[in-house]
Amino acid sequence: MPEDRSSEGIPQLPDHGHGHGHDAPPASNSTRLLLTAVLAPFLLAALIGALVLYPFGEHPSPAKPTGFARTPVNGMIVGSESGACTLGGAGNGSAGAGSSGSGSRGDCLRLRIELRDGPAAGETIEQNVPVEPTTPEFEVDDEVVLAYSGTAPRKSTSYQIVDYQRGHWMLLLFGLFAGAVVVLGRWKGVASLLALGVAFAVIAGFVLPAVLAGRSPLQVAVVGAGLIMFFVLYFTHGFSARTSTAVLGTLSSLTLIGLLSSVFAALTQLTGLDDSTSSLVGALGHGIDARGLLLAGIVIGALGVLDDVTVTQTSAVWELHRANPALRWRQLYSAALRIGRDHVASSVNTLVLAYAGTALPLLLTYSLSGRSFVDIVTTQDVAQEVVRTLVGSLGLIAAVPLTTAIAALIVMREKRSDGPAGKAHGTDAAELIAHGARLGAARATFGAGSPPAAGIDHPFRTDPGLELPFTAVPPRSTGGPHTRRSGNAE
Repeated sequence: MPEDRSSEGIPQLPDHGHGHGHDAPPASNSTRLLLTAVLAPFLLAALIGALVLYPFGEHPSPAKPTGFARTPVNGMIVGSESGACTLGGAGNGSAGAGSSGSGSRGDCLRLRIELRDGPAAGETIEQNVPVEPTTPEFEVDDEVVLAYSGTAPRKSTSYQIVDYQRGHWMLLLFGLFAGAVVVLGRWKGVASLLALGVAFAVIAGFVLPAVLAGRSPLQVAVVGAGLIMFFVLYFTHGFSARTSTAVLGTLSSLTLIGLLSSVFAALTQLTGLDDSTSSLVGALGHGIDARGLLLAGIVIGALGVLDDVTVTQTSAVWELHRANPALRWRQLYSAALRIGRDHVASSVNTLVLAYAGTALPLLLTYSLSGRSFVDIVTTQDVAQEVVRTLVGSLGLIAAVPLTTAIAALIVMREKRSDGPAGKAHGTDAAELIAHGARLGAARATFGAGSPPAAGIDHPFRTDPGLELPFTAVPPRSTGGPHTRRSGNAE
């Protein structure tokens, strides 16, 4: 039986995955120097800013005790029964329902709790929890957290139920998340998890202490976001011109978000003093820039979405150029921008729905007030979230054309700077493979002797205005015996 040689002479394209996974070809020395010269001052500024703003030797402590200041003690419910709300030597516990008084029917849930740790570990105490609409449904074997006042460890009145224990289930959920990331992303997934850990370390080890020590929240957030951006992007995606381009696009978009948030927070007279911020100010005992704290949250919150968009756009430009190096700057920019439009549309939708989901109880509360939609949207609590969402969305939208333009400029600069033929450094093999595949597909589809008829789309066309080169190649018979190149019979 004759061999199938229908694909003979047609180069095969390698199997590729998502654009994030490709290793970028090495950049030329001039491109690396240019990107280093642009980004190095920002990295240096972030490092110096961290050293200046970090509260060395300062240990902020609350001037007034807060709800979190009491010592937490773990316990397990070993008995439960309904009864009258009488202390009878038992403590009056609560889990979000208040610490005194009886329920609407004068009933209480009498709980016996075995202490699992703390100064009286192993002891059993009693807690009376008023039965109210907001009271959780406690059951035997529930693991709870109690607040211990610090005195009389064996007295029930020294304890109060404040929450459930959730640590082991949250640990299981995180394990599932980490496993899914590693299975799909492999080593790059491991790198992204490590980068996520560093991001949390920057927030917990630098941003929080600096703000609590009285530093400007916006300045701290800008420096912290810069440190996170540089480390996460380079650690996850490697040191390359492609990653540096994404960093530059992210930096430009973050700057725009910082400016817009500052301007519109001032124009809308947002104070940033919601319930949690007011509690923080009261606990610290000294003034804090509440509006700056709001702006800091906007900057840090936008960073997570921005790096995804900028990396995707940069990868799109590099892959389009690798598939067709003949694309001019405008064609490359337009093709990548079409990809970005779809991405940004879904991302903006995500931002809006994420806020609507988290603020649903607040929106329901306002809807019961009978106030108009405009009145509800312009209240302090809702308006600051609207400004946060819209400013973040504007930065996200701006990131697409900004990053695409920067990436296209870098790619075209590479093309001009290497060799007299204008070949991009390190992409000759990819160009030959892509070119051969296009010619092979054209030969198999249209035959030889004339280019495709007007109005017929080329199967490898990447831009509506781009005419791909056509070469007249003798057609290969697709049926029946054919002559081998060597001239020998089958």
